[in-house]
Amino acid sequence: MSGKNDLLVIRRGLPIPSNLGGNWRKRKRTVRSVSEEIREDVEKRGYHWRKLASQIR
Repeated sequence: MSGKNDLLVIRRGLPIPSNLGGNWRKRKRTVRSVSEEIREDVEKRGYHWRKLASQIR
């Protein structure tokens, strides 16, 4: 499921959800703010996932 241009956002310290599997690269980044859409997804599902390639166009 994880591709080179996919984005997965999870809360700090939580493992990658098992239903997303795949080979996710872990990048430690300090984020000061996120969009309301991402914040709501993380609160409801525990993660936010999207394909970045479709967002660029």
